[in-house]
Amino acid sequence: QVQLVESGGGLVQPGGSLKLSCAASGFTSDDYTIGWFRQTPGKEREAVSCFSSADHSTYYADAVKGRFTISKDNGKKTASLQMNSLKPEDTGVYYCAVTTMIASVQAMCVLQIVGNWGQGTQVTVSS
Repeated sequence: QVQLVESGGGLVQPGGSLKLSCAASGFTSDDYTIGWFRQTPGKEREAVSCFSSADHSTYYADAVKGRFTISKDNGKKTASLQMNSLKPEDTGVYYCAVTTMIASVQAMCVLQIVGNWGQGTQVTVSS
């Protein structure tokens, strides 16, 4: 059974940084996509960033390009999202997501084909 354990998140002032981590387990496929979505107040859940295990390609939403960086630990099914220059509009619940057997950032982040979700972690950017 696929499990996603998230850590990180919290309260930070505008301009600050946070790092989210997601440890995935319960599957053996070496082909998968792992990433982050968020739900901000008044908006639908949206893709933030995705990482493909096959070619290490990445996807970033326009709103976070240049500020957020996704990475994956070598040899581990663990992904991190480094969030810098945070803005109040980044406030929301961030969900880790994984789709096994499909290693495509287009499939996950654009078409939103998601196999499993984490429980979500709150990120609040406020002074």
